[in-house]
Amino acid sequence: MSDTNLRPFKDYKARHFLWEPSADGRVATLRLNRPEKKNPLTFESYAELRDLFRDLVYASDVRAIVLTGAGGNFSSGGDVFEIIEPLTRMKMPDLLAFTRMTGDVVKMMRKCPQLIVAAVDGVCAGAGAILAMASDLRLATPGAKTAFLFTRVGLSGADMGACGILPRIIGQGRATELLLTGRTMSAEEGHDWGFYNALHPATDLEPRALALARSLADGPYFAHRMTKTMLNQAWTMGLDELIEAEAQAQATCMTTGDFRRAYEAFAAKTKPTFEGN
Repeated sequence: MSDTNLRPFKDYKARHFLWEPSADGRVATLRLNRPEKKNPLTFESYAELRDLFRDLVYASDVRAIVLTGAGGNFSSGGDVFEIIEPLTRMKMPDLLAFTRMTGDVVKMMRKCPQLIVAAVDGVCAGAGAILAMASDLRLATPGAKTAFLFTRVGLSGADMGACGILPRIIGQGRATELLLTGRTMSAEEGHDWGFYNALHPATDLEPRALALARSLADGPYFAHRMTKTMLNQAWTMGLDELIEAEAQAQATCMTTGDFRRAYEAFAAKTKPTFEGN
């Protein structure tokens, strides 16, 4: 990718959610913003999320994202009247186009180089639970209620990559139970099972998520991007392939200025400054 493809996203104008960049643009908060309905998704917001995460590969400024919801809830999933009801009237070609689009949201979240930290409070259900699942790290409050409730509306638990990703986070047996029953996973269960990396009081959740995102953004960004890429690619590799790919990835990181700067800072007993190159 040439530098001419890069552009700042600090001034990105969101249409269906809030985009709140830090002063330097390195950390952005993506806030689902329909609090009166617990932040459901629509056809349009799905499409904008897909497009934003796809285009963030060209961001010259954003290094980490906090994904959260307004009004004390994360997201209730697809809007019942703006998505679910229209889907009951669609024919197969349109239904498949929709399910492929929603799956593309997860694909773009996994492929974008930025680290995504989900900050979850209250309701986190259906597609909302999928957005949390597709993030790189997840923080929650003790009151977070997470449910992959697709079977409750007569749909498969296999939605937007859930059958592939969720077992890798919490294990096959636990994922099978949640995807078959659609029951709510408590915040304590989610933390014990590794779905949530930490639990924080509601007043501390967003500051903690922003602090984590900032530490990632100010860290060795090139190396973080490489780690995310390897975590994703490892799914399709045998052990020998994986070790060779990691050898090449690590050797690439050793050519960066960040690696040299980290060594020089260590030798001088100072804190390194990472520039992402």
